Amino acid sequence: MDGTVLVADDDRTIRTVLTQALTRAGCRVHATSSLMTLMRWVDEGKGDLVISDVIMPDGNGLETLPEITHRRPGMPVIIISAQNTIMTAIQAAEAEAYDYLPKPFDLPDLMKRAARALETKRRATPTPEPRGSEGEGDDLPLVGRTPQMQGLYRLVARVMNTELPVLITGESGTGKSLIGRAIHDFSDRRTLPFVTVSAADLVSVDSPSIILSKARGGSIMLDEVGDLDAEAQARVVRMMDGLAENAPRILATSQQELGEKLEAGVFRQDLFYRLGGVTIHVPALRERVEDIPLLADHFLARIEREGGPPRKLSREAAELIRVYSWPGNVRQLENSMRRLVVTALEEEISKSEVEAVLGNQPAIEPLMGGGSTDKLSASVHAHLRRYFDLHGGALPAPGLYQRILREVEAPLIDIALEATGGNQAKCAALLGINRNTLRKKITELDIRVTRRRKLM
Repeated sequence: MDGTVLVADDDRTIRTVLTQALTRAGCRVHATSSLMTLMRWVDEGKGDLVISDVIMPDGNGLETLPEITHRRPGMPVIIISAQNTIMTAIQAAEAEAYDYLPKPFDLPDLMKRAARALETKRRATPTPEPRGSEGEGDDLPLVGRTPQMQGLYRLVARVMNTELPVLITGESGTGKSLIGRAIHDFSDRRTLPFVTVSAADLVSVDSPSIILSKARGGSIMLDEVGDLDAEAQARVVRMMDGLAENAPRILATSQQELGEKLEAGVFRQDLFYRLGGVTIHVPALRERVEDIPLLADHFLARIEREGGPPRKLSREAAELIRVYSWPGNVRQLENSMRRLVVTALEEEISKSEVEAVLGNQPAIEPLMGGGSTDKLSASVHAHLRRYFDLHGGALPAPGLYQRILREVEAPLIDIALEATGGNQAKCAALLGINRNTLRKKITELDIRVTRRRKLM
């Protein structure tokens, strides 16, 4: 890499790390904790690239970006931020940042992006001011710092003001409709109507014309398009074929795998390809486990703003929340937080209070598309791959082998005990291990043994 990089961040550690890494890569670096100093360097003609935090002691990096562009057209700016919400990604895109990364960022990834930025001269165009305030998106539970969610944010920001239809997929409760609403609310169509259409709205021949008259050039979101019958699908196709200039944008959501429905002959091929301009997949909550505590705190803070009592999770309660499978995804998590605010006896929510709420809810993970033929080894492989990916470029803590074995052993023995009605002799025979070994494992893994109803 060759060039001069201006780094602005109020965290001394981040300034030091970036300065050392960029210097080793061959760059000259000027680092500061002040936006005022950054802008002085920009005015002096210093720098080929800016890497800036959002929240600084003397201002907002996003709000400064248009001024940088005005003073130095073509100067690429990479925004880094600890505010891991969709609003930050959208504002960065609207302010025409060269790139956006959440904190904590992966240093090798940032270095690659910096190298690309130094080799690329951004097209100098007038930059619109970011719409909305930093807190405008706070009520959207589209919160997360995992790579899956940050990738989703960036994709939403890129497609927001295009004319392409968007298909939003994901399990029930993941927030598909919120993504659709965000695409509309932060786009150039935000002052126009947003019309949600379900199967019940497509029962008559006149339905398409009624829907178009309501939308008036805004956005139409087809809710759970996979549930539409053949007649409703045909009406949607005719509606889309008749779209003229200044027509509404088409968005659709589906928790069903439309490709499988297409192969089964129950979903129209022409509709499938009309909807698939851009596909945005919203990950299940269990696929981004590191976001669960962040979301839980987000919901508790929101409930307090709404007038509820202040609540926080104890360390044990937070860990239990993190490892639960959340088959109902974000919607189930929010409902659980609301129940805990009401039922908790103290400000700090205990592990037993969380167990009482989650004990009445199913913990079986649903499968996208209604089923899967994957072998157990394939599922384990996918889970472990996600686990490693969540650590970015770093390795997990030492002792991984024993931790993974423990994670597998505990549910296996627990379910085997349940299947044999708590009979340890039968359970040992079922597992093919010595009875003394079983007893030792029960003690080590802290498994409660009771007389249980047999599963088979």
